[in-house]
This record gives sequence, C-alpha cells and structure tokens, in this order.
Amino acid sequence: MSLFCPTCANGLLISTEGEGNKWTCQTCPYEFPITKQMTTRVRLRRKQVDDIMGGEDAWKNVDATDAPCPKCENPKAFFLQIQIRSADEPMTTFYRCTERTCGHQVSLCASAWVREGNRGPTSDETRGSRG
Repeated sequence: MSLFCPTCANGLLISTEGEGNKWTCQTCPYEFPITKQMTTRVRLRRKQVDDIMGGEDAWKNVDATDAPCPKCENPKAFFLQIQIRSADEPMTTFYRCTERTCGHQVSLCASAWVREGNRGPTSDETRGSRG
C-alpha cells in the first residue's frame, strides 16, 4: 500500500471520521478504507554534527583565533558561529583544532563563554589568519 494518492500523488492522511479508519487525500475525494493493522519500521540514522553544520565544506573558509585545544594543547583553533537556537538566544561558537592530526571540536554558547571570564575572538586576532 502506497501512502500517496493514486489520483493526484499527494500524501494520504489517516481519517477517523465516519465509520472506521481510512486513508484520505486532502486534495481530491480519494478514500481507502483501512481493514487491517499496518506497521512500518523505519530505522533512523543519527546525524553527525558535521552533517548538520554543512560537513567539511563549512570549515573551508573560516577564521582562526587563539584558543588552546584541550586535547593536544595546540594554541590555535578555527571557529564558526551558527545561530542554532531561537533568535533571542546567543549564537553558538564551534571551535576545531587547527592541527590536522587532532581536529578536536568543541562548541560553546556565547553566554557560557562570557560567564567563564573568557573573551571571544576579535577581528584583530583573526585578520589575516585564514587557514
């Protein structure tokens, strides 16, 4: 059984109006009675953070700043800011170690970064440091 209308190809919805359950199309008058239980299992694949943020391409033209890596203690990190919450929340900054063999990533909410007494990267620190 396809979950699309054979008449107009729009998605079908389950309707409980009237007698019994049925698949109905909201665009045309197509209806299909549901006479037996239907079960579909879909295995979801968890996305990696990079899948959501645009993958490796998102890191190609980012700036670097003085931010020591907690894993390898490299003194520099690339950074990328993304608005992942509502507009009234601060942006989240993602850092990635500039050392290719490490590549460690961390994310910090701007308010947490300021609370810890750290300052964010300035344009003077990042000017000319594209990598």
